[in-house]
Amino acid sequence: MNKIKKVPLLIACLVLAFAASSFAQQIQKIAVVNSATAFEKSIEGKKAEAQFRERETKIRNEIQKLDDAIRALESKLNTGRLTMTQEALIALQADYDKKSTERKRHEEDATKDLQQFQASVVYRVRNEMIKVIEEIRKERGFDIVLDLQSSGAITFDPTIDITEEVVRRYDATKVSTPPAKK
Repeated sequence: MNKIKKVPLLIACLVLAFAASSFAQQIQKIAVVNSATAFEKSIEGKKAEAQFRERETKIRNEIQKLDDAIRALESKLNTGRLTMTQEALIALQADYDKKSTERKRHEEDATKDLQQFQASVVYRVRNEMIKVIEEIRKERGFDIVLDLQSSGAITFDPTIDITEEVVRRYDATKVSTPPAKK
């Protein structure tokens, strides 16, 4: 009877051992990448940041010129109220209103254009980086690569962070590619 009691116990042990080995084989390999850091550190990201700053500076300068013109008209209005004719004041006020509207529209349009430019550049670089990330994932056998910007990861083992490798490989693809002729 001892042998009969040991058989179910042996079967249960074998099932548990098989389940444990099966579970061990299903452990996922995970990597993380910080897409914002990768963008900022990459050659293309640095170029893009410089282009963003250049466009912002140009917009600020254009708006400053419009602000100066508006202030000049405002000054003329304030000093000329006592000496100008009613028609001249009305014409000057119309110029002032027109210039103020022009400034507002220019700022809105320029801001919208800058945002669209930024979005298109970020989208292009992100898609190019995804190709590099996919290559690394395949080479290193990762089952999943999480983006720290959107994953909600609170903490992780730094050894699974592939951000620096992504930047290095992405930059290598940009250095070896000759610029296109216009």
